[in-house]
Amino acid sequence: MTTDAIPIPEDARRGRGATVNPTGRFEPNERSLVSDGWDPAEGPPPPCRTTVSIEHPKTVISKNSSPDLPFDQSVNAYRGCEHGCIYCYARPTHAYLNLSPGLDFESRLTVKPDAADLLKKEISKPGYICKPIALGTNTDPYQPLEKEYRVTRSIIEVLGKARHPFTITTKSDLVLRDLDLLAPLGRKRLVSVSLSVTSLDNRLSRIMEPRASAPHRRLRAISELSRAGINTIVQVAPIVPAINDHEIEAILRTAKERGAHGALYLLLRLPGEVADLFHAWLEENFPDRAPKVINLVRSMRGGKDYESTFGTRMRGTGPYAEMIERRFTLALRKTGLVKSKYDLPTQHFRPPARDENQLSLF
Repeated sequence: MTTDAIPIPEDARRGRGATVNPTGRFEPNERSLVSDGWDPAEGPPPPCRTTVSIEHPKTVISKNSSPDLPFDQSVNAYRGCEHGCIYCYARPTHAYLNLSPGLDFESRLTVKPDAADLLKKEISKPGYICKPIALGTNTDPYQPLEKEYRVTRSIIEVLGKARHPFTITTKSDLVLRDLDLLAPLGRKRLVSVSLSVTSLDNRLSRIMEPRASAPHRRLRAISELSRAGINTIVQVAPIVPAINDHEIEAILRTAKERGAHGALYLLLRLPGEVADLFHAWLEENFPDRAPKVINLVRSMRGGKDYESTFGTRMRGTGPYAEMIERRFTLALRKTGLVKSKYDLPTQHFRPPARDENQLSLF
């Protein structure tokens, strides 16, 4: 661990996932928590509060060509995520804001209030080619911030009016707030919603994802979304060796009972700074099995914490990864869940009307 990744006192980070706040890799200066002893009134550091910054980007649709991802384009309403999942692969992106992938990622957040307007302009351009848009690829579109800012809802309104297909991935039952928008689109197969269920154990879930919805609330969301005619998928993600891997079959069985149609899984990924953050978190929360967890992780990644090779980075390699694949496949067969594929129609898309203030040629 680097010298600037000194553990933050527990009282100062209660309800957070990261135990440290290392300096971002692009910052010119390092920081550390130090007491010089000169202030007699000096006490513990204040609690870590959530702060929000406003961003006004020029575009909002992100494109990718990764063969590992089932989508070509995505929209993220927020940067950072208050859910606080220590294993989040998006944590390293906070360094581009000169912020830490640690506590900063889950407490210093950015919102894009103009996202819906930008999206409307982009999908109304003459050369735009309609392909499903993924919501929730970098940070959760229904994290607590959405209650106040409602950016995700405004994005759905734009996509719905244009009959543009899209997918949602979330760990929050706040998605049910927008059932009035999603249900009509679901019946036309224009939306698919994935609920990530990492554990059925409330205590373990709080440790792994401190501010995400409790497991029973996510299961209720699966039930209500499915009952409304929306294609609903359960994600067992991530599977962490010796932590939640024993729950694969139970999660799939329970999700099927709640009405889920499909399922997928992802093995733990530790890109960039996530590896050190995960090690620190593991030593604090599971010191008895930390060496076992790390050994199993490395057994799937060629002896390293992470291997970014396309084709294997999501599934891993080696005996343990193969065993997880077989267990998941057998559980699908027993439950009747299908291996999830996003197959949404694009022929219903109708570009939004151009800006009313722009003069027409005819």
